[in-house]
Amino acid sequence: MNPTIWIIAAVVIVALIIGAFLFAQRRRSEHLRSQFGPEYERAVEESGDRRKAEADLADREKRVEKLTIRPLDPAAREEFSRRWRDVQARFVEDPPRALAYADALLAEVMRARGYPVSDFDQRAGDISVDHPGVVEHYRAGHEIAVRQERGEAATEDLRQAMIHYRVLFDELVGERGGAERLPEVTH
Repeated sequence: MNPTIWIIAAVVIVALIIGAFLFAQRRRSEHLRSQFGPEYERAVEESGDRRKAEADLADREKRVEKLTIRPLDPAAREEFSRRWRDVQARFVEDPPRALAYADALLAEVMRARGYPVSDFDQRAGDISVDHPGVVEHYRAGHEIAVRQERGEAATEDLRQAMIHYRVLFDELVGERGGAERLPEVTH
């Protein structure tokens, strides 16, 4: 064979390989952007590197695929809902404690659904795979809870945290009624 034909064939093969690689990368990016929605943009912004963020999001997907995530049975759903109503009622008298109870109740719901509840970043990452539309509420509520622990959150902040937590609670428990308005505190 003519060496020119070999060179042209090699160039075509390399171009096809590069094209296939770029196509696969683009499909992966589109999948992750579609799967994670706003969480995709947050991950890219936080890491400062799209490839690194995409690798992290793909790792989250793989980790959660190995978990046995299950819906709550009706009795558990009703019990968690009853306990949430109790937490909200406590908010009037003791907002900081109610927020702490809400955080603990969310962890219980996650555990009952099959999510590991080791540390916050792990929980938020795992939740983002199946519930990308509400994970930012979880982060916002948690950030206020951390500020509360340092004595840096006002009662209105705590009320906002409870609303953020309620959005995630409704998503995890399966009640789509939305966040109920918390009563105003009269302290």
